[in-house]
Amino acid sequence: MSRRVALSVVASAVVLVGAGAFAVAHAGDQPPALTHSTARYTAPGKGHGGSLSFTTEVTAASGVRSLKVLAWPEKSELAHKLPTAREMAEVESATCTPAGGHTVRCGYRADVSAVDAASSPRGVWHVAVLATAKDGSTTLDHRAADFTVR
Repeated sequence: MSRRVALSVVASAVVLVGAGAFAVAHAGDQPPALTHSTARYTAPGKGHGGSLSFTTEVTAASGVRSLKVLAWPEKSELAHKLPTAREMAEVESATCTPAGGHTVRCGYRADVSAVDAASSPRGVWHVAVLATAKDGSTTLDHRAADFTVR
């Protein structure tokens, strides 16, 4: 192999290693990712209360610090002025458990009384979530899942 070819091969290898190191270094800069988000609403009935449950998986390279959850009716003021990350930081938290690797499975459950159900707007509701990673990066999804109140 000529010296010129050998230098070209070495230079290419250095560039590839450098690009790989850059990609690995910035992989941790990715915000948390939400997957498999579902919401389920069960109306209260005779002899039993109702509930709202929400589940999702959150993946963050640095780990997940918290997941905040807010259910809101589509026909409300929130449809015109969606909550900010600062506002979402003040709402209720989901409970998260390890699901393997950098992923956690989070669940939230709220009881719904007959009085609550009677006073709630009918129609489509959305679940907004704020996922915060241990490195401080966040993902705010205003419509992570939907459900209907009849």
